[in-house]
Amino acid sequence: MSKSVLIIAGEASGDLHGAALVKELKKLNSEISFFGIGGSRMKEAGLELIYHSDRMSFLGFVEVVKHLPFIKRVQNQLLEEVKIRQTKFAILIDYPGFNISIAKKLKQLGVEIYYYISPQVWAWGKGRVKKIKKLVRKIFVVFPFEEKFYKDKGVDAEFVGHPLVRELKEYNYLHKEEMIKKLDLLPDKEILLLLPGSRKHEVKDIFPQIYTAAKKISENFNLQIVVACASSVDESLLREVVHKNDYKIVAGYTYDLMKHSKLGIIKSGTSTLEAGLLNLPMIIVYKTSPLTYLIGKTLVKLENIGIVNILLGKTLLPELIQNDVTPEKIFSEAKNILTDSARYNSIRNELNRLWELLGNQNAAENTAKKIYQLMNEKS
Repeated sequence: MSKSVLIIAGEASGDLHGAALVKELKKLNSEISFFGIGGSRMKEAGLELIYHSDRMSFLGFVEVVKHLPFIKRVQNQLLEEVKIRQTKFAILIDYPGFNISIAKKLKQLGVEIYYYISPQVWAWGKGRVKKIKKLVRKIFVVFPFEEKFYKDKGVDAEFVGHPLVRELKEYNYLHKEEMIKKLDLLPDKEILLLLPGSRKHEVKDIFPQIYTAAKKISENFNLQIVVACASSVDESLLREVVHKNDYKIVAGYTYDLMKHSKLGIIKSGTSTLEAGLLNLPMIIVYKTSPLTYLIGKTLVKLENIGIVNILLGKTLLPELIQNDVTPEKIFSEAKNILTDSARYNSIRNELNRLWELLGNQNAAENTAKKIYQLMNEKS
């Protein structure tokens, strides 16, 4: 079997799940070498970084167009490495624009491609399903409904569980009092948790709006504002965007904060699922460039954008998108939740259903075993 495997994860969440997958594959065969795109966690797990995922954190049509020369350069370098190393296998993790684009070129080089964590083609870009069917040997999906979606379209897909389930169950949480002391938080105030995103342009677009709302919410409901800083964002950027000293920035304790906060204002994405699994009532926000939003709006055919709402099949959590991401509307939604204890408790009860929906499988272990089996069949 070829010992060299290309793996590409272009975002913070992909880095987390990619690291777990690399570790599981290393358990099966320690001689496999991995190279490609990932973050610090994947590097620690044994990935030889050709590019760090921090350099790939652009999203949306406008942002991608701006970076096209860079994207092409990265793809060419990866393809050159594939040729030099005589690589026969590639694992792509989410990150659809880049990954589906390079998949076509990898296929032409005779590389067998596996996809772990499906792009949300069921929400938009359904034309991509045809490409995935043509290019990918097998796709390993993390939401139960995705398996049926792909199989109905003739794609070899398998539900392997969601990696967050095992990760959140095995995480060593701080007790609330311990967390407050360790992070130097106020012991007499509940926490209003803000997650403005893991990309620089998201922070610039979203953070000023949610901070202004949070300021008013904190004053009206006696809460302290804590901002969970993503590993891909420098704390100085947050201070630069909102030059105030009445909020606390915390890096590295996001799960503890989600578990022990009163309310969250969170940018749509993986963080909303993490918060949902940790039983945190939240307001989901999303904002991008006007052109990206306009194009996306014509493609997206779903009633909801928040994965928690999609999984539960209803709008349990308020969603504010684009021009609705205003301090006034965020405050109004927060007030509705915080002044209605029956609604607040109902949200928490409904969020508990997420654990049942996602099951209790070890996604990384399952996927590693199945990929390794397919690799051996090919060799």
